[in-house]
Amino acid sequence: MASSTARCPWSRKPVLILVGVIAGACSGTPETSSTVDSIRSRDKIVVGINFEPGLGLRNPETHRFEGFDVSIAELMAVGLLGGTREDLGDRIEFVETLAKDRESSLDNGNVDVVVATYTINDERKQVVDFAGPYLVAHQDIMVAAGDDSIRGVADLNGRKVCTASGTTSATNLAAKAPQAELTLLDTLTECTEALGAGQVAAVSTDDVILAGLIANGGGRFKMVNAPFTDEPYGIGLPRGDDRLREVLIDRLTEIERSGEWADAFAASLGKLGLPTPPPPPIDRYPSPTSTTRP
Repeated sequence: MASSTARCPWSRKPVLILVGVIAGACSGTPETSSTVDSIRSRDKIVVGINFEPGLGLRNPETHRFEGFDVSIAELMAVGLLGGTREDLGDRIEFVETLAKDRESSLDNGNVDVVVATYTINDERKQVVDFAGPYLVAHQDIMVAAGDDSIRGVADLNGRKVCTASGTTSATNLAAKAPQAELTLLDTLTECTEALGAGQVAAVSTDDVILAGLIANGGGRFKMVNAPFTDEPYGIGLPRGDDRLREVLIDRLTEIERSGEWADAFAASLGKLGLPTPPPPPIDRYPSPTSTTRP
């Protein structure tokens, strides 16, 4: 028989399919071939995060990671593994995952999920699936504290602006300020250093990220407070893993209703001066690759 390769909807790796026996090649189901089973069998979850203040940084005194994305990841881990956030210990591992590496980290199995200011959009849905959104951020602008010349995104035209590569922020800037001279670096921390050194006129990314950078900036920077996008953050997961997506969506719904979501926001981003918003509506529609529901 002739053969070809294909990808089972819930598998990360291609499989060999003999023509005429396609059904047998994907004889497993999402219920038995899910990341959920792997996480529970090893009693551990590996989470990709951004190392950003207010979102995901290690506390030098407690040596524990802290921040809103970390809290969301821990609350998801409790739903998968049981127990409480306090007793997760080494059952949750946080791995720095740069924006440009989020899709490949999921596809390669380096992480189980990504909770890293990961904006849901149609292009990314071709590569990974999402559970959420768990927060809607808004792209804004950070400038030097004494700079009043930039009041909105249009003022970035003709100026050097820094953001992280592999992000929607870069795409948005190209669309909203096409004459801006973009500097793309691996992290927003590097962009902040470039702003402090006068190498760029502004840094533009999501307001929740900028708030942490400003708080750690010693009064050198400020937010323009001119948001120009909506950024729905989702938990990234392997494409086609409908069971994991459903488990995470159910858990997100639970923490929103219990008040744990609001508590997590207030304890992290709230301390940076951001008011606690209502949690966004969760997308419960099947993923584009769903094979378990019509």
